[in-house]
Amino acid sequence: MQIDRAGKKSLYEQLYEEIKSDILSGRMPDGAKLPSKRAQAERLGISVVTVENAYSQLLAEGYITAKERSGYYVCAGEIPASEVQPPETDEPAPEEVPEIASGNSHFPFSVWTRLMRAVILEKGSALLTPVPPGGAPELQKAISAHLKAYRGISVPPHRIIVGAGTEYLNNLLVHLLGNNLTYAVENPGYHKPARIYRLNGALCLPIGMDNQGISADELYYNNVDVAHISPAHHFPTGIVMPISRRLELMKWAAQRNGYIIEDDYDSEFRWVGKPVPTMFGLDNSGRVIYMNTFSMTIAPSVRISYICLPAGLYERWQERLGFCSCPVPAFEQYTLARFISGGHFERHISRMRKHYRRIRELTIALAERYSDQRNSTVITEENAGLHFMLRIEDGSPLPEFFAECGVRLSPLAEFYDENCDCPGNISDRYVVNYASADEEKLAKKCGKQ
Repeated sequence: MQIDRAGKKSLYEQLYEEIKSDILSGRMPDGAKLPSKRAQAERLGISVVTVENAYSQLLAEGYITAKERSGYYVCAGEIPASEVQPPETDEPAPEEVPEIASGNSHFPFSVWTRLMRAVILEKGSALLTPVPPGGAPELQKAISAHLKAYRGISVPPHRIIVGAGTEYLNNLLVHLLGNNLTYAVENPGYHKPARIYRLNGALCLPIGMDNQGISADELYYNNVDVAHISPAHHFPTGIVMPISRRLELMKWAAQRNGYIIEDDYDSEFRWVGKPVPTMFGLDNSGRVIYMNTFSMTIAPSVRISYICLPAGLYERWQERLGFCSCPVPAFEQYTLARFISGGHFERHISRMRKHYRRIRELTIALAERYSDQRNSTVITEENAGLHFMLRIEDGSPLPEFFAECGVRLSPLAEFYDENCDCPGNISDRYVVNYASADEEKLAKKCGKQ
């Protein structure tokens, strides 16, 4: 392994990428043992903390597993050679996700207002003309550059379709793929996609989860054609799908001639390591559709979301839906494009990460203060997103305290499909959403003010 101390990337990122590359290329086969953290550090002349950070990221993404008193082992399973080839980067053609209230008071309104004025002055009457069906080229280009820099996705701008929220895009996908197909959603999960697919006349099945995410075997068994999933951070359980399950699902999609809708709704908010790489970036068969929204990162009222289409589906979109008008006003698209390309969006996300990290720590501190400390699994899946799961005993004061601080509490049972029976052992499990919490009130309740 080569570590470049003068390189632009941090040492832990270099080590993480080297090991990941060795796993994907097969140089480190399934079951191979990694050197201990101390041995790796001594061999490369770096700190143990650097190695620990790299191993933690690989562990979070499912490339390796940790065995108590034994060490770290590769657990990526059989990786087809086709999956490790770089994604297609064809040239441009010639001339929801749970939307939860964000920290709107931290939004840089002065910057947004200045950009709006600049757009009005420079665009003038052009703002009154419609943008192309896929969205304003300036916004498509800005999103494409952002995805390449921060999510490792190489997708030409013209294959990014802009829509007014994820509900609109889910409707669009049913019309694009067909309502005669069988769709699958995660159970438990976010209810809106299933409702939209069913409203459009499609058969939509709730598919159970295990500790690695949605079951590939169940997709085969139920003859599913399209699977809507959130592999980077499942809502509401917080499961991060390991690489082995992702490859299983992509193998299923290729064999079935089906599609995976990858909902990456809160990938910007991860508290340990770097964001988990996307399935779209791994896919080489044109079977993954990537979906994301700005409603989570900016504000729920910003009804701008987008999908990235594989080349074959983009051609179908042109044929079937290329006549449809883009539903997002040109003014908002041009403003957002400048917000992203000018670096304001990334700075905003950085500020929001710091804000939500403080809120998260206070919310967890409050939960731990009033939870049954005899139970070692009181809090689960709190290392990403703006929510975590919590077991609350009867008679606990936590529901009242959370309500006073603006923390939203929802029974886990609410997120199971209405057509399925809930497990009998989740009556005391709750989803804790801290996106709109009051920092001062939380600090006071925790005795930290």
